[in-house]
Amino acid sequence: MAAPKSSSRGHPGRALAFIAVVIAALYTIMFATGDKTPRLGIDLAGGTSVTLTAKTDQGSSKSAINDRNMKTAVEIIRQRVNAFGVSEAEVQTEGDRNIVISIPKGKNEKETASQVGQTARLFFRPVIEYAQLNPAGGTTLPLTPPTAPSTMPTPDKPQGRVIPNLKDATGAPTAPTPSTTPPSTTPPASTPPATTPPPAADPNAGADKNGISPALREKFNNLDCSLPENRGQGATPAPEAEPTVACSKDQDEGAEKYILGPVLIPGTDVKKSVAQLSQNGLGGWEVKLDFTGKGTDKFTKVTGDLASGVYPTNRFAIELDGVVVSAPSNKEAIPGGTAVISGNFTQSSAKNLANILQYGSLPLSFTQSDVTTVSASLGGDQLRGGLIAGAIGIVLVILYSLFYYRGLGLVSIASLVVSAALTYAIMCVLGRSIGFALNLPAVCGAIAAIGITVDSFIVYFERIRDEIREGRTLRPAVEKAWPRARRTILVSDAVSFLAAAVLYIVSVGKVQGFAFTLGLTTLLDVVVVFLFTKPLMTILAKRKFFADGHKWSGLDPVALGANQRQSYRSRRPRTRAAGVKEA
Repeated sequence: MAAPKSSSRGHPGRALAFIAVVIAALYTIMFATGDKTPRLGIDLAGGTSVTLTAKTDQGSSKSAINDRNMKTAVEIIRQRVNAFGVSEAEVQTEGDRNIVISIPKGKNEKETASQVGQTARLFFRPVIEYAQLNPAGGTTLPLTPPTAPSTMPTPDKPQGRVIPNLKDATGAPTAPTPSTTPPSTTPPASTPPATTPPPAADPNAGADKNGISPALREKFNNLDCSLPENRGQGATPAPEAEPTVACSKDQDEGAEKYILGPVLIPGTDVKKSVAQLSQNGLGGWEVKLDFTGKGTDKFTKVTGDLASGVYPTNRFAIELDGVVVSAPSNKEAIPGGTAVISGNFTQSSAKNLANILQYGSLPLSFTQSDVTTVSASLGGDQLRGGLIAGAIGIVLVILYSLFYYRGLGLVSIASLVVSAALTYAIMCVLGRSIGFALNLPAVCGAIAAIGITVDSFIVYFERIRDEIREGRTLRPAVEKAWPRARRTILVSDAVSFLAAAVLYIVSVGKVQGFAFTLGLTTLLDVVVVFLFTKPLMTILAKRKFFADGHKWSGLDPVALGANQRQSYRSRRPRTRAAGVKEA
């Protein structure tokens, strides 16, 4: 019976060319993107790891600690970390109530670690002035509002609705209304006694009719909302009693920057906020607000005062960590402690705004359950130790292969080199594409995978040698051994990959790095054996050194105890009579 054909039997060169093209493409991507080395985790590069544990606040439901709120917290914390310039930080969930923040070594490492878990500061501030940003990130001329009355009565009107700050907001700005500027302080005629301290400088000296000081005006003009730290990535808000400048969170069409007045209502006065379908019959999503008792009184007065102004002084900004997440306008006083923010909301954007309003920023409260600091020198020692262990393992495998398999050991060494080249390139590419970071357990997983890879070669080589012991020549032995070896290799690798997948799913933190690397190298083992080792053996079986069973080839039938020792070397291709078939 003829030996079953393999996919690489007829054209082994094509398989080798394919894997060469794949390796070349991966390394081209590496050098094109500049990712020439794998991204390292903090246990190798040094840094700080902070573990935050969600807690159930008094009076809140345990169901608040759910997957959606944990994901929202992860995204907000990631934005805060990025605001400190820590672009390589990792923020991920661990279990059902832990968040692990890995912060690489850097100048903002300690400050970042101390602030990432704090609940953000949420404020409601009045809009004094704003400028609309164009899509490129520049600004138009500031739209100067009229001066608001110093005392604004609260109109007695029914409960109204808060309209969001969108391009269709009505009420174009009008010319400023003259107002009386505060009189300047005249210095005394006589010099005060030496014991009397000089008067403090007025921070509002030189302020315009809207109360905007020259310093605040300059800060507003210089505010660049194209910078990430100025648009929603953890900027620290100004003191509550002082005016400030801020950018809108989103920088798409209609984005704005603002001059904001002192805080009118703190975010702690929001009792509840939910996203709901519009109740006016027009469809769409809206956000419903409920204030605490103290917040209700404040909100009623604030909305009444703002409604007396004209656009944009009838707007209030919802400021979160120094960035405006929404700036709705207000047309009338809203008593009762309940209001609705409506507009062009999607379900996702409405829920995000509702979470921000109700929880300040983080939808859950967290405690720092663990803070681990790894020095750069310790990380370097760990990496060096891991590389040394890997090098020792590879050297031992090479020596054993050459000693036991001789010339055939060169095939296993070449296969290891190809597997290592693929593994290294993929790790470099994954560092940029999915944020994979090589930590110490991941290095251990790669070292453990050496044994799995070599085991596949051994299975195939032993099958070939078994065929030779039964009296077959090398070329039919290579093809005859492949189906049996292939089955064993696939079963073995399937078990290893399944173990790695289960470990990755049920484990957390750094253990996942071990499981990921183990699973990746197991898959690459299958690729290398099918597309490199088998085709290479098919080609080498035609070479005299291996085909004739040279004593240094590792395939000597005499050394292997073949049944037909004397006839092995005579079974080279030769002219045969027609109709005669070699056994």
